[in-house]
Amino acid sequence: MFVTATAMLPAVGSLCISRSPRGGPRFTMAVRSDVNVSVAPILTKLQKECATPLPVLRNVADAMTADMRAGLVVDGGGELKMILSYVDALPTGNERGLFYALDLGGTNFRVLRVQLGGQEERVQATEFEQVSIPQELMCGTSEELFDFIATGLAKFAEKEAGKFHLPQGRQREIGFTFSFPVKQTSIDSGVLIKWTKGFSVSGTAGKDVVACLNEAMERQGLDMRVSALVNDTVGTLAGARYWDEDVMVAVILGTGTNACYVEQMDAIPKLQGNKSPSGRTIINTEWGAFSKGLPLTEFDRDMDAASINPGEQIYEKTISGMYLGEIVRRVLLKMAEEGALFGNSVPEKLSMPFVLRTPHICAMQQDYSEDLQAVGSTLYDVAGVESSLKARKVVIEVCDTIVKRGGRLAGAGIVSILQKIDEDSNGAIFGKRTVVAMDGGLYEHYTQYRRYVHEAVTELLGTEISKNVVIEHTKDGSGIGAALLASANSKFDHDY
Repeated sequence: MFVTATAMLPAVGSLCISRSPRGGPRFTMAVRSDVNVSVAPILTKLQKECATPLPVLRNVADAMTADMRAGLVVDGGGELKMILSYVDALPTGNERGLFYALDLGGTNFRVLRVQLGGQEERVQATEFEQVSIPQELMCGTSEELFDFIATGLAKFAEKEAGKFHLPQGRQREIGFTFSFPVKQTSIDSGVLIKWTKGFSVSGTAGKDVVACLNEAMERQGLDMRVSALVNDTVGTLAGARYWDEDVMVAVILGTGTNACYVEQMDAIPKLQGNKSPSGRTIINTEWGAFSKGLPLTEFDRDMDAASINPGEQIYEKTISGMYLGEIVRRVLLKMAEEGALFGNSVPEKLSMPFVLRTPHICAMQQDYSEDLQAVGSTLYDVAGVESSLKARKVVIEVCDTIVKRGGRLAGAGIVSILQKIDEDSNGAIFGKRTVVAMDGGLYEHYTQYRRYVHEAVTELLGTEISKNVVIEHTKDGSGIGAALLASANSKFDHDY
């Protein structure tokens, strides 16, 4: 409650003069310590429903492993799509030459070139540029969007100089990271199912996106062809595998989430005899669609019901950065409305969906000061919330409850993939060093979340086996991974 400096003091409470998080002096009523803040039952219920003891984690991991198997038998066999990537030639470190990569997955696209020097020199040089996509092209025509991208690529290719050189008589080849729903039909073709992430480009759905890009490059006079179409998770695995042959799994834990892994072709019944010389391929799990056995609350169900895809992507809505802050906001709103967490009034901004984002709850959990000043500042700046120290402590408890559940469930997902591979290889995985390549800002920046992921993996596998499992952060690995896959799937003879 705000009062002016000249106002009469009420009979209860005491006047506090403090610094506003925005910089100026602020006069507020201090909440009396004996005010009934009845949020304890809400917090207790939340913690109980979000609990992830070992039996819950084991159940989730086993259910996901079973779902993976069902998805490998037939398309639609389980919640996990288990999409064939058609990547059966993985980077070895022997790759040589100049290759390009294009990453299209949001409001920007990124272009990259890399000069590969084989086992001795590996990556000799890299360059990249990022280009913002105008809003009008995100809802324009397919030809307009791909012509814009091809123009950017052509300008980037014109600057090729110095350590970058293309052997005479060779066409430039590019790996295309396309992070939208695609029905892949080969290593260098895939039909767009639908646009997401704010794109509504006409004339692309049902068409081969590789053909769209190749035709646009041709229209721009750019002598370049797509030799590999990959999603960002597959690119991350390929990029990490280039440096470490023990990499078997790649996971993205960022705004969204996904995982892929190296699978033996003999373990994929739906392949129906289409085998490659290597006998293995990368499977894109699309694990965000999983839902079995997850510990959910009324806040999860309400958020899901209000989403653009109710009933879908439940695992993603429980563990990824897009949603953690929103779940916390919904909990705090109920505490404010039913338990007077922030006094007698409910801040209007706290009722706005997604006003509290995961970077905000991450910042609050990094506040170790006695008065939790950063927590108070964040609540005030983001949601217009005035908070007592007692309320701030409750907020931290709520953040930790939601983040702990998310991190531990992500850890269970990692174990589900590892145990699937291990079961099919007669224990060959858990008996040796196995690397999980990890990318995504949530894992990279949220210390507590990262710790909970590791704790769950250790609990599920046991101390001894988990020593062989290395979770390795691979920052922005998907770009170079796409270029490496372009090399591995080149139409030209390798000179090594």
